[in-house]
Amino acid sequence: MSSGPELIRPAEKNERNWLPMAIAAGVVVLLVLVAVLILERHKNTATVAPVAAPADPYAPSLPLSNIQMSESANLAGGKVTYLDGHIANKGDRTVTGISVQVLFRNGAHEVAQNETQQMKFIRTRDPYVDVQTVSAAPLKPGDERDFRLIFDAVTPDWDGAYPQIRILRVQSQ
Repeated sequence: MSSGPELIRPAEKNERNWLPMAIAAGVVVLLVLVAVLILERHKNTATVAPVAAPADPYAPSLPLSNIQMSESANLAGGKVTYLDGHIANKGDRTVTGISVQVLFRNGAHEVAQNETQQMKFIRTRDPYVDVQTVSAAPLKPGDERDFRLIFDAVTPDWDGAYPQIRILRVQSQ
């Protein structure tokens, strides 16, 4: 039984708690900043020398030989390309660092990929190939070593021929 119409009270306005939203927005902004900083730092460490960059004057004293290439699959489903070779120090200085430029060419013999990286010497071969920086085992006059250059990606335009390797910078004692 009704004694008349019931009045429905308007709902009270609940104040929204903005603190969780502000924290979430702050976390997202922080993650974006960290990602940008990491990408910028990675971009700055991967320097690329111009194709016409001059070779180091000491480069003729460091002949490269026995160049071989191989590749293997990585855990991400891609492949890693290895460029192995042998280097000798025919000069009179102890070498503590070697920066090389590797030029992969396409079918028209144009540069399809230009990479500059520090040469690493092969330290051990068993049970797997382990590399170390040149500064960890300086190359004295008359010494010879095996080296390895590692490429996480090679352009699909590459013609498959051995790339050109140029010694751009030599650090010595």
